[in-house]
Amino acid sequence: MKFLWTTIKVTNLEESLQFYRQVLDLHPYERFKAGPHMEIAFLRTEETAIELIQDQRSEVSPSCSSISLGFQVPSLDEISHHLKELSIPILGGPIQPNETMRFIYIKDPNGVKIQLVELQN
Repeated sequence: MKFLWTTIKVTNLEESLQFYRQVLDLHPYERFKAGPHMEIAFLRTEETAIELIQDQRSEVSPSCSSISLGFQVPSLDEISHHLKELSIPILGGPIQPNETMRFIYIKDPNGVKIQLVELQN
């Protein structure tokens, strides 16, 4: 079994695409209309994929606070500086549960909690 992607229902596809591109360097590899009211975009890096769905007929419900998406970043200090430039608040951290890992939390435009993790060898 192989995990393929995470699906996120979004209120504004363009805003979400911009967030995931600017913050996490995820780029669209497929985008299409799925009927008159729905548009779908898939974003990815080498190993990570996310599906964004905007459906104008339904509201996006608040995300579950017990779920977060974790992304490894090369430098927590650099991404923290980049987030500040983009006016994206850090909601928690930095947290260092052990000597090889530290992380922060942010939220995407739809309220999905994102964990940005720096791993040290």
